[in-house]
Formats: sequence, structure tokens, C-alpha cells
Amino acid sequence: MLQIFSLQVLGFIIFVPLFHCQALQRYTFVVEEVSYTRLCVTKKILTVNGTLPGPTLYAHKGDTIIVDVFNKASDNITIHWHGVKLPRNPWADGPEYVTQCPIQPGRSFSQKMILSDEEGTLWWHAHSDWARDTVHGAIIIYPKNGTTYPFPKPHAEVPIILGEWWKADTREVYDEFLESGGEANISDAFTINGQPGDLHPCSKPETFKLKVERGLTYLLRIINCALQEMHFFSIAKHNLTVVATDASYVKPFTSSYLTISPGQTFDVLLEANQDPAVEYYIAARVYSGGASRIPFDNTTTTAILQYNETSSASSPLLPDFPDYNDTTASVNFTGSLRSLADEEHPIDVPLNISKSYVFTVSMNTVPCLNETCSGPNGTRVAASLNNISFVNPSIDILEAYYYQINGIFGTNFPSSPPLKFNYTADDLPLFLLTPKKATEVKVIDYNATVEIVFQGTNLLEGTDHPMHLHGYSFYVVGWGLGNFDKEKDPRTYNLVDPPLQNTIAVPIRGWTTIRFKADNPGVWFMHCHLDRHTTWGMSMAFIVKNGRGSKTKLLPRPKDMPPC
Repeated sequence: MLQIFSLQVLGFIIFVPLFHCQALQRYTFVVEEVSYTRLCVTKKILTVNGTLPGPTLYAHKGDTIIVDVFNKASDNITIHWHGVKLPRNPWADGPEYVTQCPIQPGRSFSQKMILSDEEGTLWWHAHSDWARDTVHGAIIIYPKNGTTYPFPKPHAEVPIILGEWWKADTREVYDEFLESGGEANISDAFTINGQPGDLHPCSKPETFKLKVERGLTYLLRIINCALQEMHFFSIAKHNLTVVATDASYVKPFTSSYLTISPGQTFDVLLEANQDPAVEYYIAARVYSGGASRIPFDNTTTTAILQYNETSSASSPLLPDFPDYNDTTASVNFTGSLRSLADEEHPIDVPLNISKSYVFTVSMNTVPCLNETCSGPNGTRVAASLNNISFVNPSIDILEAYYYQINGIFGTNFPSSPPLKFNYTADDLPLFLLTPKKATEVKVIDYNATVEIVFQGTNLLEGTDHPMHLHGYSFYVVGWGLGNFDKEKDPRTYNLVDPPLQNTIAVPIRGWTTIRFKADNPGVWFMHCHLDRHTTWGMSMAFIVKNGRGSKTKLLPRPKDMPPC
């Protein structure tokens, strides 16, 4: 029988049977503060049901999950189901002041998660300020009953959740970040399944251990929940066969490492085929294309791969990683992804595009009103898409759209960069740095076929940007380094088997093209999944209009929606 792993307090694992999912599952999430000790320091953190990571949600393809969220903490909270399309139901999507007002302390909200074509690994997380640093967990979606994986059934399945840890209270880090106007204090460690690993002080007894049997194959469900950094992930002396990303199957390929952005998931097969007398580190460390200019946490988080035959071993072996700023290694991995695109897993890449957009993805600065900001030359750091830095409205955009409340948002988000320049040049004029601060949306007709070219810029601090679109998965049809050439670059697009993803990193000084069909009505958020960039304004919202039939219209507002 197929088995999955259940995480234990001391970092070990046990096997439990794969339970049988019904068409409707119901879970209870209690958001509360509990004390946790990491890196020799005890502090209170925000959790769901008292655990870090939070509970895993299980379902089969096409099921519906209801999660009753009770906020027993002292802060507002929202919960987002990352990568779940939620057909016609953005009310349950979770981004604060975009599709809902936050769940206030003492209140609750029953969120209906409607699954459609998702199959594989996704995740859930808080979407309020930086609360997702500890409020997150996995969503595992199995094939429909009677079907199976498009690869040999593994002996067992293991969630591997990457996180980030500060010794200080993260809310204090966030408040200081907002007040300073500059970069946030970097984290003290990254984590695997909630543990920093035995390279850090006070961490050895709880380091997560994966016990395997030589000759067997294991399915690792890897999720990057970190707030601020992309990662290289590797296991010493073991190759990984990638079989899915963002709950969509890919043509299997083997690699010694992964590049995984915050928000992304990868399903990989691990063959336990090495010397069983040796222990091996499962490890992750930062990939930062802008490493020479942007401070980052350069520590390595570890877990331990241990064979059942191992009696006593010396220090585990560390994997060989690409360099911190090895952009070639990063894009070569990402560029290897291809949809499975077989008879049982067909794809539908839009070929005739009705809406074509180019969005610049930029770091910016704005004047500092209190004259104490720590951004460049005393400014406050900002971020933008097409030179618009997003401002949270007073009530959520979805409610304003649904009830036709004027004055909450504008509909003039530009379809192309309002300022044309050499986006990836080394030296750019200072007047380009200042964005417009506004709450603007892009309105799209139902069933429009959309192409977006994300063009990275070298303004202020060029770096990679993992862009995430709520309510949709999209086909990544092209990417490249330098400025996008509208005459030459579309000739290189992969329109046969591009990967279907919900989060994709726009490479430093480069571009990425995505396509999707706007067949999910509602208000949907798009943003960078580096949380400091989102806080600075690197986000926007799409409004997809209703279709003509009753089954193509936005569902009604739930009665227990939290008020503003």
C-alpha cells in the first residue's frame, strides 16, 4: 500500500496509510499564538492548530474542501490557498484588501476551496503582512479515485517544506522594516519542516530526519514557504527526478539540484541508491541573482537522509551547490521544465492572443516624508509593475466591484510600460526611479486569451522576481536574458509543451512570457512572492468579467465574509 509520512515533534517520521478522501472534506484551523524555541531563543509565533508547519490538507482531484478558520490571535489574519483556482469563488482566495477584508481577532470565516484540474502539491498560507512566515502548510491533491500517477508508484511520500526564521518577533521585524523605508533585517536561518538543521546552534536534536530503505523510491513534495528568498535545493550524492511542479505534471528529467522560488512546489522522485553506511544532508541555501548588492541570509538549512541500515555514521555529507549568484544554473533548471502533455494529461496553450500586455517589474524609490528613511540617498524603497506601485484600498477590491462601490480602485492599469527605456542597462537615469502610487486594476473580458511579458529592469537593484497569479495557472511559453524583442523572441516560444505553473521567476535582467485563458470570473491578485517586494507595491489585480451563462458568473458573496 502507498504510504505517506507524518512529521513528528523530534524530527523523525512514521508511516501512516493514505486515507480515502470523500468528495467533501472539512477542516478546522485555529489561528493562535504559541511558544516555540529555535536557535536557543524562545518566542511566541502565530500558528494554525499550534504546529509549524501547519496541518496538511488532503484531497483528490475535483474534491471540495471547507476550512473553518477561527482567529484566536491578537492580529488580523487571512488564509490563501496558493495555486488553487477556486472557480468563480474569489471570495475564499484570501489576499487582504484584494478579495477580502481580514478575519479580525475573535471572528471566523468558513472558506470553501473548490478544486478543479489541480493534481499534485500546492500549499496554503497567511496573506496578511508577513504572517505567512509561520502560518503555512501543504495541500496534497491525489489523482481521482480509479486513476494513478503517470510514473511508477513510490514506496512513500514525504513533504519537504522550506521556511525562514528570525530570532526576533517577525511582527517587530516587519514594523521596523516599514518605519525604516529600507531593506528588512535578514533572517537568522532557513528551515526544513520547521527546523534549521544541525549546522545551527541548539538545533541538532530536532533536525528533521528522513529514513529510507536502499533500493526503494520516494516521492518528495517540496514547497518553498520562505518569505524573502529563492533557493537552491539538493541532496548529497543523490539525483532528483522532477515529475511535477505547481500541481501539474511535467516530462520527467533528472537534476542534482532544484531552483525553487517562494510560492513554487516541485514533486520529485528520490531513488535510495547510495552507500547505506553514510548519512547525507538534505539542504537548501539562497540563490540571489543580485547577491553583490542585496543583503541576504547566507546560511544553509539541513535535514538528514539516513538509510535504515546505518548504525553509526560520521558527519553527513553536504551537497555541492551552484554559487549563490549563479543565474545560469537557475535558468537552466527552470528552462528544463516541459508539460507532460500526453493523452491523459492534455494541455491547451492559447495560440490566438486577444489581449497582449508587457509589464515592467521594477524596484523604485519614493521621497521620504519623515527624513529618516534608510533607502538610497535617504529615500523610501518602493516597487512597481509598469511604474505603478500598488496601494491597499480601504475595503477589498472584490467587494467594491461586486457592489459597484465607486472610488475604491481605478481601471487604468497600463497595458505596456508608460516609460520606454533600456530596461536592463547598467546606468539608468534617476528620474525613472519614482513610480506612481495607486490602486489600479486591469479589466479583462471573460474568455479573453491573455499574453503577459514580464520585463525585469535594472532600476535600483536588479534581481529575480517570482511572480504569482491567483485564480489561474499559466503556461510559461518563453524566457530570456536582456530586453524582450517583440520581433525576434516570440519565434523562440514553446507552444507545444510549455510548463503549466502558478509562480514563475522572472530572471534578473531578463524577461518571461506567460499565457492563460481568462475563464475564471472575479477579482484576482498578481504579485511578486518575495514579501518585501509585495509590501513595497509590486502587485496589481485583474478583474475578469462574468460570462453570459449562469455557470460563468461570479458566485454570490458568502454570508459569513469578514467585515472591514
